[in-house]
Amino acid sequence: MSTHSNHPFHLVNYSPWPLTGAIGAFVTVSGLIMWFHQFNNNLFLLGNLIVILTMIQWWRDVTREGTFQGHHTLIVTLGLRWGMILFIISEVFFFISFFWAFFHSSLSPTIELGSMWPPNGIYPFNPLQIPLLNTAILLTSGITVTWAHHSLMESNYSQTVQGLFFTVILGMYFTILQAYEYMEASFTIADAVYGSTFFMATGFHGIHVIIGTTFLLVCLIRQINYHFSSNHHFGFEAAAWYWHFVDVVWLFLYISIYWWGS
Repeated sequence: MSTHSNHPFHLVNYSPWPLTGAIGAFVTVSGLIMWFHQFNNNLFLLGNLIVILTMIQWWRDVTREGTFQGHHTLIVTLGLRWGMILFIISEVFFFISFFWAFFHSSLSPTIELGSMWPPNGIYPFNPLQIPLLNTAILLTSGITVTWAHHSLMESNYSQTVQGLFFTVILGMYFTILQAYEYMEASFTIADAVYGSTFFMATGFHGIHVIIGTTFLLVCLIRQINYHFSSNHHFGFEAAAWYWHFVDVVWLFLYISIYWWGS
């Protein structure tokens, strides 16, 4: 008697990666505590290594299932789309908390802040220098990733590779400029609520840029290896959605924190 079931859903095989991911997360947090209290980051780096290796192998399996084994049917892809949409919505609310904190303090500065914004002694960045350049870089990267997406839908292999390549380069360039800006900052995360909200909001956005750049780099490698087709490329589509989300968040950061907040 056959046990094969004809259904459109993908029931995954047993996998060790959730377990190793949980171990990596536990070691990372434990290492973070050790780093804070004993000034030793060895355990933290080990935890990071475990998490990174788990991510590489887990995503390798997902790529194999979707690209070569045909498990990502239309129904499965629809579920993945909704999962990505809900994830981005959760990220929107994550950043709303930072904007809420910023506007709560900036619209009505307390007497401890000198009843002024930015607080006395804080010299904010000129919004027409590196922040404006970074805005132009991210907006341009939004154009190049859209170019790559439309090229992929038209089965234009070379232009898809070119669009993804330029997007990855622009993402790296943004990160380098952000790091330079941090090194040149006249204030730190410990300088009143301005420093806290500035570095939390822009820092977490910078982490998202690094994640998005990595996401697109993986898509570039997969495109070079012919993993995508004009009608089966949700991995790239999810990366493009995420990148556009990063773009929009930066626009709000630039207008509110860099321009209005300064």
